[in-house]
Amino acid sequence: MDLSNYPITHAAEIKKLVAIYLAEDVGDGDLTAALVPMQKVDAKIISREAGVLCGRQFADEVFLQVDHSIASKWHFNDGDNIAGNDSLCSLQGPARSILTAERCALNILQTLSGTASQTQTYVKLIEPYKTRLLDTRKTIPGLRNAQKYAVLCGGGSNHRIGLYDGILIKENHLRSGKTLEEVIDLAIETAPKGALVEVEVETINELKHALNTPITRVLLDDFNIDMMREAVALADGRIELEASGNVTKENIADIAATGVDFISTSAIIKHLQALDMSLLFDY
Repeated sequence: MDLSNYPITHAAEIKKLVAIYLAEDVGDGDLTAALVPMQKVDAKIISREAGVLCGRQFADEVFLQVDHSIASKWHFNDGDNIAGNDSLCSLQGPARSILTAERCALNILQTLSGTASQTQTYVKLIEPYKTRLLDTRKTIPGLRNAQKYAVLCGGGSNHRIGLYDGILIKENHLRSGKTLEEVIDLAIETAPKGALVEVEVETINELKHALNTPITRVLLDDFNIDMMREAVALADGRIELEASGNVTKENIADIAATGVDFISTSAIIKHLQALDMSLLFDY
């Protein structure tokens, strides 16, 4: 699966983010790398454990901004499964420059590959079912689009990217004095064409109210398994149902088995473990 050109991560955004990462790490200059002789070297990035690769574009931009003479050759695409001790990328360039770029390049690769790997773990647990796994907006600040892209690399799907491309009506939005039906009508009337319009419900009774509106998706917030089954039966395919809240590796298959269309969870983003990688010089 080659998602390296997926438009959720644009070159201009990657360039801007990498500049921030390098300013944070390098500042006015790499004091330690200055101790290394000026010479051209071969190096490689290797994986220390199995997972899903993600973040090639970011790593390449790090190398480019540090020193445009660094050449990289990738042996895997974003979205590919990798094993421990795989050689992911071959590098050639000035030793000082590669050392300066090393930490920033590895940080982003490890973080995004960790997100993709965690996503794949959850996706595999629900493979026997029609249910699709969605992410949330609970991303690392500054990495929203990058982590959303990593979710795709892991086989998941994206929920709304931000507050600007979808409407999710939650409990606090209904404290204005308007009824659920009134708020939904207003949302459908004002939403941009093609934007998601969804309402969160916490009880079966609230779901019944939502079923009498033109809404196309309902989020079942913290429903137990029996309630989810009842919700699926009541909806009878008329609207999409999304289960959310307290989703774990232990219960996600049971949730999918109820017949809900989507399961959204922040665990694939918040509970990630960065994939272990190293950059080594070839001597």
